[in-house]
Amino acid sequence: MVARICKIILLVQFLAIMSIAAFLASALHWPWPSALLFGLGFALAVRFLIASNNFRIAARTRSRLPEQYRLGPLATARLLLGEYKATMFSSSWTMPFRRFGRRIPEQPHGLPVLLVHGYGCNSGYWHGMSRALTEARIAHQAIDMEPVIGSIDEYADLIYDAIEALCRDTGHSQVIVVGHSMGGLAARAYIRRHGPHRIAKAITLGTPHHGTALAHFGVGVNTQQMRWTASATKASNDATQQEGVASDWLLQLAAGESEDVYRLFVSIYSHHDNIISPQISSHLEGARNIEFHAIGHVALALHFRVQATVIDEILHASAAH
Repeated sequence: MVARICKIILLVQFLAIMSIAAFLASALHWPWPSALLFGLGFALAVRFLIASNNFRIAARTRSRLPEQYRLGPLATARLLLGEYKATMFSSSWTMPFRRFGRRIPEQPHGLPVLLVHGYGCNSGYWHGMSRALTEARIAHQAIDMEPVIGSIDEYADLIYDAIEALCRDTGHSQVIVVGHSMGGLAARAYIRRHGPHRIAKAITLGTPHHGTALAHFGVGVNTQQMRWTASATKASNDATQQEGVASDWLLQLAAGESEDVYRLFVSIYSHHDNIISPQISSHLEGARNIEFHAIGHVALALHFRVQATVIDEILHASAAH
């Protein structure tokens, strides 16, 4: 479904580019090459504005930014361009055309890994991470979680089936789960329903463990479950340390978890996340928390430093079992 939606969006963009070029060529007598370049540039600019606007929206409810992570103009530009590049790469190439299932290298190292994508994505999102895991000779599998706008609880059974098959086919009794964004919550939902005995480690990337204000703009049961709502008593222009409450689903999820469960988790997040806001929502008490900065939400799994950290955590957890 996500691959089909991405292809439709690409088709709409292509038609828009051609329409703009046709208008410029016929009405203004532009040469076709110039008209096409203008149409393409216009489409790319619109996509950049959409990606940049997420940072503006997230700033309304952002958590207090540590002084050492404040960015200058050049670093801010790199942050925007990095997230734009990651968004374009994922939505225009890997998600519509590069979905994949299981990849097991010869003589794999460590425990097998299950990759669980976030909201509005599919297995194609993990293409960059998959390349890094393959180079490290780590066996891994990615799943597609549907329905796209369904309940996160429904995804728990999909994860269960994938983990059981991965254990059976690789001969291991445990796996490591790596979840991006909503995928980390799906891993927690899996543990609540099926228990933690198959999980050696759960690594989350930019997961809204306490919700995100931007989920109010999403569609579906899963976005309702991921919501974080600012306190009505907080001044609307205070964007330094918002007070708020997570959804009932998130509160119930946390109420049923123990310290032993949290010790299974490693939460990796960025103080400049443009989808998880407040950004500190990704900090999970009782877990190992690893902070990054100057990396956007989509760019997390594509960033070489994050990939290296994930692989280190996988190998460390594998060595302990």
